[in-house]
Amino acid sequence: MENRPSVFQIISIGFLIVGNLIGAGILALPINTGLAGFFPSLIGLFVTSTAMYYSAIILGTEAVERQEATFNYPSLYQTYLGTAGKWVAVAANLIILYGLLTAYLTGITSIIDNLFHLPIKPIWIMLAFFAITAIISLASIDQIMKYVALLVMVKCAVFFVIAGMAGSHVKAQNLLHINWPLFVCGIPILVTAFHFHNIIPAICENLKWDQKMIGRTMLVGMTLGFIMNATWLMVGIGVLPLDNSPIGLINAFIHNLPATIPLAHAINSQTFLLLAGFFAMVAITTAYLANGMGLIGFMDDLTSHYSGKVNPVLSRALAFGPPLLIALVYPDMFLKAIDFAGGFGIVTLFGILPSIIAIRKAKTPVQKLLGIAMLLLFGIFFLLEAGQEFGLLKISSEIEHWK
Repeated sequence: MENRPSVFQIISIGFLIVGNLIGAGILALPINTGLAGFFPSLIGLFVTSTAMYYSAIILGTEAVERQEATFNYPSLYQTYLGTAGKWVAVAANLIILYGLLTAYLTGITSIIDNLFHLPIKPIWIMLAFFAITAIISLASIDQIMKYVALLVMVKCAVFFVIAGMAGSHVKAQNLLHINWPLFVCGIPILVTAFHFHNIIPAICENLKWDQKMIGRTMLVGMTLGFIMNATWLMVGIGVLPLDNSPIGLINAFIHNLPATIPLAHAINSQTFLLLAGFFAMVAITTAYLANGMGLIGFMDDLTSHYSGKVNPVLSRALAFGPPLLIALVYPDMFLKAIDFAGGFGIVTLFGILPSIIAIRKAKTPVQKLLGIAMLLLFGIFFLLEAGQEFGLLKISSEIEHWK
């Protein structure tokens, strides 16, 4: 019984999972998926959450079998897929982390600029956020994670307040719109909304490698995340009209805006504006720090492998420099950055590759068929995103004509 995780550990880890799920993805959800309509979005939310839970179980099982404090995904995939698998994992991880950090930088800038109309240029907002978080990153990971955990609880509390305030403005007719072809636009966002897989090794270690408890805790965390995402979908799609007005879904989609911006203007409440702005900034800041710490650790491993020692300054420059440069050159790519990170990086690293492991380790025909089904599903997600990015699918910004 001494090795069983405590109730406090289970609750803390559940909050940690929810905190990872409720980040930039939830801010983008109603905009990208809302074009298809509420009910297609809800169905997509269920399918992607189920698929991401499946891959989380596969990766959690691998972590438990190894019980390594230095468990990392490139080494895992090298075991099953050789050197090619390792470098695919490295590339996918960089796409995820660079893409998300770019999204956070552009998202926080857009939110502050559009909601609070400060008398400074947006570039200075971005640089100020970058400088503050870069300084915070110099602290120890344990210190940073303590504050992140506290902010996650605050973030969840504020979320339910603003969701309740916006709920009274939901219009039933807005929820009835259905346009399945536009569902393709929302797939990367849906996948990103259930991405917490980078912290699975830490979850397993903290839950003392208890396989059943790990599965249950992840299920509870993802269920809470599903409820919050579904609530936000209903609020965003129910409040915002499907048009090209300043508060319309189409306008927000075209201009790569987080959902809090048109919602604050639609509800026209100073209290909601302040709370929504606070929620968005906390959501992005916690996610930026958490993913930034992961990228710094990744760069520590990469640079020490070639130089023989860790260089903290170099690791931070390689971690935070490229996303900043991309964000400065393309300041209006919040949704596009999440699309790229989710549609290519997350789908590959935490969808396609775990499904291949599941197929290889399957002990029964049912397990093998399930692995094949998941591989096909994530493979379709990847191909649909590639079709959009390379212009193979005829999805243009002229979506107001698709009604």
